Amino acid sequence: MNLTKFTRRQSLVVKIGNTEIGGANPIAVQSMTNTFTSDVAASVAQIERIADAGAPIVRLTAQGRKEGEAFAQIMPTLRADGYNTAIVADIHFVPQIASIAADYVDKVRINPGNYRTDNGELEALIEKCRTRGVALRIGVNHGSLARHIVDKFGDTPQGMVASAMEFLERCRAANFDQVVVSMKSSNTRVMVHAYRLLVEAMDAADMHYPIHLGVTEAGNGIEGRIKSAVGIGALLADGIGDTIRVSLTEAPECEIPVAQMLVEHFSTREGEFEVNHPERYSPTQYRRRSDVQLPILHSELTDEFMVIDATSANPTAQWRAAILNLDNQKQAVVIRRRYQDADPTTVAVKAAADMGALLLDGLADGIWVDAPHLSAQEIETIESHILQASRVRMSHTEYIACPSCGRTLYDIEGTLAQIKARTSHLKGLKIGVMGCIVNGPGEMADADYGYVGAAAGKITLYKGREVVCRNIPQDEALDRLIEIIKENGDWREC
Repeated sequence: MNLTKFTRRQSLVVKIGNTEIGGANPIAVQSMTNTFTSDVAASVAQIERIADAGAPIVRLTAQGRKEGEAFAQIMPTLRADGYNTAIVADIHFVPQIASIAADYVDKVRINPGNYRTDNGELEALIEKCRTRGVALRIGVNHGSLARHIVDKFGDTPQGMVASAMEFLERCRAANFDQVVVSMKSSNTRVMVHAYRLLVEAMDAADMHYPIHLGVTEAGNGIEGRIKSAVGIGALLADGIGDTIRVSLTEAPECEIPVAQMLVEHFSTREGEFEVNHPERYSPTQYRRRSDVQLPILHSELTDEFMVIDATSANPTAQWRAAILNLDNQKQAVVIRRRYQDADPTTVAVKAAADMGALLLDGLADGIWVDAPHLSAQEIETIESHILQASRVRMSHTEYIACPSCGRTLYDIEGTLAQIKARTSHLKGLKIGVMGCIVNGPGEMADADYGYVGAAAGKITLYKGREVVCRNIPQDEALDRLIEIIKENGDWREC
């Protein structure tokens, strides 16, 4: 990582259908359908809506043979409609479906946690991808690491990197370089540290595969946009990332404008700043720099805090250099930047992308979003959500909610709205709302409570990692969730 100026990480070019990522190519945005992949007409229609919104890459789940074989109809239908959108098959649990999907799609995404290391399934898939010109994404998820990885490294960023490197080494051994890699988590600190550790490991191994960025289960509304911007923005500021997805519990096409805004925001990062003490910076672990344990909103500013204003086109680097160069490293610092946009969402995304890294790294002690066109309440909401998304101060109920896909077993967007309406006053509580069991129990591992689709019309409820109610009717699930919260002493009346 270059601490003095912005430089984009150099990577190999990977071809995904008619779209190229990596190298000097612009960062590509993408999304994922939430239709049943076996419903060809609905899936094609949604792919086209996502493409019309500006995404050159669209991913669909293929959890079974029926879904894998549906690509045989989806691909020609899409092409006949005049769309050259790159199509990605997302595989969980059943490696054999990857081989079926690879007969038709432009890229296959696999989860290393689902593969054995001794039966040649990965090598067979690589050979098919090579033959057809299909790219491969090694998609590591924090919540679904293989047992041998967890046994050795635990459920950690280091374990995520070990999982990815194991599979990247096998791709290199097979002389196959059309590979993309991702390290997703719903915890922004885990996600950012995992990606940075991955880059260090790949550099040490002389690997230069392009990287896909995303924060899983970010939720919806301004909260989901800020959480995604904090994690993705911190890495884009480092020059890391060749393609991104903003995962929102909303219609997939709603993700594209947010992703495009982030790409545009980092298209120019001019400015070079001298860093006199690089040894003070620790990019892969959270370490509080000052004695301030609870970072502040600007309305809480007192005389003990120094305010550092960033006016350059590279605010993240400017703030970081200024803080690292302080004579008194215990000096409490608030970082400030003016945003002239009149739209609160635009201000929120830009500020989260600029400021998140300083909070994730433990360098800043507070933030000041100076937005003259917004109200004081709008600014306070943005600042508090940025602090929460950066894992440094909990002031709202946090919803770890997946964006839904063809595996989702209920109306997750509507259900999330209902859960929020009943529980949003429970400040500091984390509630996981997951469409299915693929990432559910793992990705919401640090949630206090979980609401997970188990089967059609059935929900399983969790307290932490433990199942409390299994396969209960959905129309009873929300009331039962609230009962469980009350039974455990975490309920507060409005």
